[in-house]
Amino acid sequence: MNPHSSKSPFSTSELLPQEEMLEIQHSKGELFIGLPKETSYQEKRVCLTPDAVSALCLNGHRVLIESGAGLQANFSDKDYSEAGGEVSRDTNKVFACPIILKVAPPSEEELEMIKPQAIIISALQLKTRNKTYFVTLAKKRITALAFEFIKDQFGGYPAVRALSEIAGTSSILIASELLSNMFGGNGLMFGNISGVPPVEVVILGAGTVGEFATRSALGLGAGVKVFDSSLTKLRCLQSNLGRPIFTSTLQPKILLKALKRADVVIGAVRGTNRAPVIVTEEMVKKMKKGAVIIDVSIDMGGCIESSVMTTHDRPTIEKHGIIHYCVPNIPSRYSRTASLSISNIFTPYLLQIGEEGGLEPALRIDSGLRNGLYFYHGILTNKSVGDWFDLNHRDPNLLIF
Repeated sequence: MNPHSSKSPFSTSELLPQEEMLEIQHSKGELFIGLPKETSYQEKRVCLTPDAVSALCLNGHRVLIESGAGLQANFSDKDYSEAGGEVSRDTNKVFACPIILKVAPPSEEELEMIKPQAIIISALQLKTRNKTYFVTLAKKRITALAFEFIKDQFGGYPAVRALSEIAGTSSILIASELLSNMFGGNGLMFGNISGVPPVEVVILGAGTVGEFATRSALGLGAGVKVFDSSLTKLRCLQSNLGRPIFTSTLQPKILLKALKRADVVIGAVRGTNRAPVIVTEEMVKKMKKGAVIIDVSIDMGGCIESSVMTTHDRPTIEKHGIIHYCVPNIPSRYSRTASLSISNIFTPYLLQIGEEGGLEPALRIDSGLRNGLYFYHGILTNKSVGDWFDLNHRDPNLLIF
């Protein structure tokens, strides 16, 4: 029997392999974002400015702001309502939104108010979390993103960099205040006054904090010495500044010599788990009386042995005749600038999520955003969190695609 004589319901062209037709059209999603008031200790920042709320509302999204959420950053409820946001005094109503936007991670009480299957976008602050936090996220099948883990197209961490820029610049501004007689300093002034030897600044760490502290100190006419264990970082710093400055690897003799002459020491060294101790207590004892130490890495344990955590209310302590400033959340001191900086990072991501039709399509497309994901529908997706708390984790690439 001739096989071609049997009738087929398909034509020859239909039986031939065809190109796969992928659906490329996606519908734009409408986001409903809740912006609660920050309750964590001395947190004065807010995630979205009124201008950012205006941009989101003009793109068809809804933003519900808890009354007073922006007050500490000098944004009034009126500013938000005029920008198109909805202001509510009902905290539960704000936490009932499908997307919650916060600076600090939600507390256990706030987690209770969050609805199942919600999306949380905030900092994670891994060192301050406990296991019950992640257990609650799993129970509620929550999807959570940590903004300090989100990467940009160049592989950098935009949120970390933005806040490090503020911390670096403000460390020098704070030091200039503390050196004055008003705060018990030596009565020295930053600023290259003719005929007066400049203030000597030692900066430990050539990362973003170190770079912006160096920029500010040089801008105010100080003499700057930068130390780091990485020669590459020191080279990058000099290249970014566009001028030669004193740089050195961490050699004890050279470091001690610089510390003895220093009026200001900025500690800006990070570590994977704890910041390494670069300056010992014995070294601190040999410094000038009335000198100032600002340990920016205090949130990771501090890189100066004599550092003890302080608060914005009582920011300094004196040890061995040296003024120590060891506040862990320096950007909160400049809450409006920090809020503008955070808002600049969040807004494009939120608009992108809306354009893609929701968080899941956006995660599928943007690997940098996916890097910030640490919980996906109640499943832990971050290896470092899993290792830290001894929890099982899954690869987000296997869950989303």
